[in-house]
Amino acid sequence: MSLSIDEVRWLIAHPHALGEASELPLTKKSMLADSAALRQEYGDMGRAVLEVAEARRSTAGKLPGEWVISSEAAQQATPYSVATMRALRLVRDGRPVHDVTCSIGTEVSALIDVGVPAMGSDLDFARLLMAQHNAPAPYAQADALTPVTSGHIIVADPARRAGGRRIARPEDLLPALPDLVEAWAGHDMAIKCAPGLDFSEWTGEVAVTSVDGGVKEACLYTPGLAEPGVSRSAWVIRGQSVDKYNDAMPDHCEVKPVGAYIIDPDGAVVRAGLVRHYAAAHGLWQLDERIAHLTGDAIPVGESGFEVLAQVPVKKVRQELQARNCGAVEILVRGVDLNPDMLRKQWKLRGDVQLAVIISRIGKTAVAFICRERQFNAGQVFDRV
Repeated sequence: MSLSIDEVRWLIAHPHALGEASELPLTKKSMLADSAALRQEYGDMGRAVLEVAEARRSTAGKLPGEWVISSEAAQQATPYSVATMRALRLVRDGRPVHDVTCSIGTEVSALIDVGVPAMGSDLDFARLLMAQHNAPAPYAQADALTPVTSGHIIVADPARRAGGRRIARPEDLLPALPDLVEAWAGHDMAIKCAPGLDFSEWTGEVAVTSVDGGVKEACLYTPGLAEPGVSRSAWVIRGQSVDKYNDAMPDHCEVKPVGAYIIDPDGAVVRAGLVRHYAAAHGLWQLDERIAHLTGDAIPVGESGFEVLAQVPVKKVRQELQARNCGAVEILVRGVDLNPDMLRKQWKLRGDVQLAVIISRIGKTAVAFICRERQFNAGQVFDRV
């Protein structure tokens, strides 16, 4: 849900209410009682207090815990770690930045934190009030397609859903990508988009970012902000570490039989089309040139992988798993039209051992690998818990 202007002003003026709400269980089972207690204490503002308390809890670790934020904004907000990485990239330019879809102020806050002069604008005045509280800076109420500044780098985050459905084409974003570029012609831009869109015609850099294994966004940088010689990049954020790959890196990668381990590259690497570059960086090779599964004799530092125990035809997988007393299985499928959930039901496993099955197309044949998931840590390989 959203918050009204009056609700945001009241919440900012009564921070103790949010502090008290944070002590409530806020579970599905307790929600009716929690809501009743807050309404009894704060009257009509009880709903708003509950709204922010739930939104804060849902974004724990993603956004600062003291922010005023609605549940609607929480669902749309960029993880602070992603905004910080973008800010660290833009700070090198030295110019001020204007976030033209600033919402609750995530980008502005991250920019200010690293020393970039920043401002924001948005059509929603309630969001602007939240942004001013969360990240004090200059703000303006303005449409993203109506320039109100000049000389700034422009950051924009068009809406990626319409009518509850994901938008599949850049021209259908709200506002549309071509309209944004035209409105801010002459400005360098960083435009956040859903990673699954077709960016084949983008002339700058497409940077795909993941956080702890989940792909979060693709950011489109106009040529003036692109890294030299780079059109595709991947930013893999895990905790406090960041690994970066791009298409200016070497991409020599052989196709050979399976090694000791199979590596499934991070989703950002796959979405950015940098599987071969990732393989070359870590001394890996491909099982098939069309498939993203990689293999090698060692797991890259800090990565997880699958130790290969056996290679069998798909129709022999159940027999092999039963022989290994397998009762729980993770299934990864690439290049083959098989449903992991259906396979799991068909196999009807009853054992005590947990394993993984990787099914991949090699040439024209579907091949299954029985594996054990492993984690590289401090120069050793351990079972991944």
